[in-house]
Amino acid sequence: MSRQSEKSLSQTLRAALGVRDLLYSGTFRPGERLSEIALSDRLGLSRTPIRAALARLEQEGLVEVIPSGGYAVRTFSEADIIDAIELRGVLEGTAARLAAERGISDDYLNAISNTLRELDEIVAPPVAELDFERYHECNAVFHDQLRNLSGSTIIRQEIERVTNMPFADPSAFLKAQVDFPEFRASLQVGQEHHRAIIDAVAKREGARAEALAREHARLAKRNLDYVMKNQILKDSVPGLFLVAV
Repeated sequence: MSRQSEKSLSQTLRAALGVRDLLYSGTFRPGERLSEIALSDRLGLSRTPIRAALARLEQEGLVEVIPSGGYAVRTFSEADIIDAIELRGVLEGTAARLAAERGISDDYLNAISNTLRELDEIVAPPVAELDFERYHECNAVFHDQLRNLSGSTIIRQEIERVTNMPFADPSAFLKAQVDFPEFRASLQVGQEHHRAIIDAVAKREGARAEALAREHARLAKRNLDYVMKNQILKDSVPGLFLVAV
């Protein structure tokens, strides 16, 4: 890749991250048309990477094309989020099943087992002492390892794609869990799921591994339901105001 291409890619990524932050922070309201000129001025970038970023965010489902041209902030329903979470579960389940059927190397099993041990240490103390930032980081590592378990580039790419959809990320509702002990206890349930998934993969139990991974994703659906019923929690999740009630 040429230096010019690398620069263009870097600017597009910077634009995508910048626009995403603006949308999640409430700078623009649901349904509002997005002006390339205004975004360019706000982010200090030319319109070319802004235009590329909006196209990328349209693929992720965060903005939508409007008939008059350009893009507008998308409004979501709870069903949209549930579908995205369900799809992530299907794909992660497929990755786990294929890994169990095909087998994984001892080195990879050791690596993911090390992540599990670190997560055990984080969730073991009383929830009041939870190191949120460390958990967030390790949970992301685990799910990254999970999407790579099968060795399939196609499966990994599709999981990455769906994870980029609004609120489908495994950590989407973690921030809401920090200040509510009864809600944060779900992290311990999630860790039990993590361990069971890898145990099934190691034992070459494909159907069990797939079912466990799908059940793990459904934990996010229960968390969503909890959040949507509590306005304080709802306000603490970035971008959740985009969901129509």
